[in-house]
Amino acid sequence: MNDAPTTPLLLALLALLVIIAFSSGTEVAMLSLNRYRIRNRAQKGNSTAKVLERLLQKPDDWLGANLVILAAASVFASSIATIIAQRTGYSYAVPITGFLLTVIVIVFCELAPKIYAATHPESVALGAARIYRVLVLVARPLLWLTNKMAYGLLKIFGVVRSSRATQALSTEELRTVVAEAGPMIPARHRQMLLSILDLGQITVNDIMIPRQEISAIDVQENWDDILDQLRQTPHTRLPVYDGELDNLVGILHMKKVAHEVARGTLTRDRLIEIARNREPYFVPEETSLNVQLSHFQRNRRRLAFVVNEYGDIEGLVTLEDILEEIVGEFTTDPASIMHKDIHIERPGVYIVNASTTIRALNRALQWQLPTDGPKTLNGLLLEQLEMIPDPGTALKVGPYQFEILQIADNAIKTVRVRTAAADTPVAAG
Repeated sequence: MNDAPTTPLLLALLALLVIIAFSSGTEVAMLSLNRYRIRNRAQKGNSTAKVLERLLQKPDDWLGANLVILAAASVFASSIATIIAQRTGYSYAVPITGFLLTVIVIVFCELAPKIYAATHPESVALGAARIYRVLVLVARPLLWLTNKMAYGLLKIFGVVRSSRATQALSTEELRTVVAEAGPMIPARHRQMLLSILDLGQITVNDIMIPRQEISAIDVQENWDDILDQLRQTPHTRLPVYDGELDNLVGILHMKKVAHEVARGTLTRDRLIEIARNREPYFVPEETSLNVQLSHFQRNRRRLAFVVNEYGDIEGLVTLEDILEEIVGEFTTDPASIMHKDIHIERPGVYIVNASTTIRALNRALQWQLPTDGPKTLNGLLLEQLEMIPDPGTALKVGPYQFEILQIADNAIKTVRVRTAAADTPVAAG
């Protein structure tokens, strides 16, 4: 090398600097690109993406090949630069050349390529995929030797090689991916995806209709009252019980009732007979929503009674309740989604049915009421007050001010809620 002409040495030095820049930039690109996007392109038949995906599955190989060419290029570039400096004859040529080479390597061979690769990782990685494939094949014997030496050295210090970590994402990691998707996923769809991920953390007693709010028919009531209830109900299915809700007779399908009414054959006995054709379906109160959704689908059911550890009915959960956890409150006007039990009195002030679940309030109004205790607003307020309050009683829970409006059957029925927004003055236009 000492006898080589200067011009070829300069060209070789330039080529080595290009190799160093290539090695630095492609390493950053392949470590920072979106692997799922590459996998998607590979599944669609892109041959270069297939090559890149295979390389990414074995990072030891391409990282080793990258390290080999980077180390070799750096050593030879330094040697050639030293030879060229010595040929100038200047006494300080070698240290000056070393300083200049360091600046050139840092700026042009390290920082600039890495910044560009981090900005355009996919295009850089795809462009380098076939080159790395060749490098891995050529350097495989050397890589085998260097890997053995590296793992042997680590073993001396007690570091044991473990199996490669799985690429599967946890629920929280998936939440982060969805939340950071930005404009690629509409906000509405993004919220639905996040809600689906939350189904495993929510139980049926978090969203159930409380026992006292269940709309059902007592066969012991006056027949005319039963007929009025059948005419006015908005539901397609109604539970039927005998005296107490725990004494369930069955589930009444309103379509069959309508047929009997049309023929004039509906009687109390016939009503009970129709209800008994569909036995009630019970689920434990700690059943998660994703499990219950699959149970509804498998058993071809649309509603279930939630029971506690003693077998007592705590509430009712329907397929619609679970779907609302995913898509939000069903409404005829998608532009103004608001829970049916929440009414705006004025900005920052709401009239709320106290039987509403805390989860529904937090989701509809973006509040932060505690969810680790009582499931309904009534339960939360009674827990805070430790007594049955009188109408007009006021209390504060966090930043929210509650005023009790109605009490019935030893429970809070309606409250007025004031938020911080109610006290914020509106600027004059």
